[in-house]
Amino acid sequence: MIRRSFLTLLAALATCASYGAEAPKKMLVVTVTTGFRHSSIETAEKVLAELGTSSGAFTVDFVHQPPGQPKSPGRPPEKKPKETDEAFKARQETFSTALADFNAANATWTEQVKAYMADKMAMDKIKDYDGFIFANTTGDLQLPDRDGFIDLIKGGKAFIAMHSGGDTYHPFPGYLNMLGGEFMTHKAQVEVQPILHDPAHPASKPIPTGWRVFDEIYLFKNYDPATVHALMGLNAHPNEGTPGDYPVSWCKEFGKGKVFYTSLGHREDVWDPTWKADTKERKNSPEIANTYQQHILGGIKWALGLIKADAEIGNYKPAAQ
Repeated sequence: MIRRSFLTLLAALATCASYGAEAPKKMLVVTVTTGFRHSSIETAEKVLAELGTSSGAFTVDFVHQPPGQPKSPGRPPEKKPKETDEAFKARQETFSTALADFNAANATWTEQVKAYMADKMAMDKIKDYDGFIFANTTGDLQLPDRDGFIDLIKGGKAFIAMHSGGDTYHPFPGYLNMLGGEFMTHKAQVEVQPILHDPAHPASKPIPTGWRVFDEIYLFKNYDPATVHALMGLNAHPNEGTPGDYPVSWCKEFGKGKVFYTSLGHREDVWDPTWKADTKERKNSPEIANTYQQHILGGIKWALGLIKADAEIGNYKPAAQ
C-alpha cells in the first residue's frame, strides 16, 4: 500500500513538473499609434509585462512607438463671443499655418513609421509568435503585409486588443471583420456597471456582481452580436441613459485563431492599482484595477488556448427596441 501510494505521488509530481516546464507562450505587444495616443500606453506596457511574468503564461516583446510623432494643432478655431472679426481671422490664419506645418511633418513621420513597421512586423519576424496584443493602438499601423497578418490570426494565432484597438485600421475591412466591431465615438468619461453576458468565461469570471468602473466608454458601429461571443455590455447608453444594447467586451473564434477584445482601458487607474495611489486623480480603486487585470489575463489565456471555454457566437440577443 505504501509503495503504491509512493508511486502515485511520483506520478503526480512528474505530471506537475511536466506542466510547469511547458514553455510560456510568446506574445508580441504593439503600441504604435498614428492617430490619438493615450497617456495610459506606458502603463499598459508595464502591466502586460508584469502579468506575463506573474502568471507564467506568456512572455512579451514590444513594438513600441517610433519617435518623432508631430502633434496635431487640433480643431479649427470657433469665434468667441465679443471677438472682433480681425482677431478671429488672425486666429484662423495661425491655425491654418500650424495645420500646414503639421500635415507636412506628419507625412514625413508616416513614411518613417512605414519603414519602421516594415522591419519590426515583417512576416518572417512575427510568424513564430503565438499571439499579438494591440494595446491602445490607433490609426493605420502601416503593417507591411496587413492581409498576411490577418491570415496569421486565422491560421491559429491569438489576437487581443484593448480600448482603442477598436479605433484602429478603419479603412481596412480585414481588420474590422476580424475584431468584430468598430469605434464610432465616445462621450465624457463615466462610471458604469457592465452586465455579464457570460459569467463563466475566463475573461468575465473574475468580475464580481455589481462591479463598477470609471472609464471612457466607447460606442460602436459595424457591430453584430450574432457574429461574436458577448462577454460584457450595457443595456443603456453610458452617458444619456437611453435604453439599448451597448457592447463593452467580446470574443470570437476566427478561423483556427481566437480574438478577445475589451473596450475598457482608457485610464491609467483602470490598468494599474498603484498609479497615483491615494490622490484625487484616481477614479478607480486598486481593487477595480486588479479586477481589470484579471479580466484581460483571462481573455489572453483563452485566446492562447491555455483555458478552454465556450465561445458560441450569438449568445447574447439584443433587447427588443
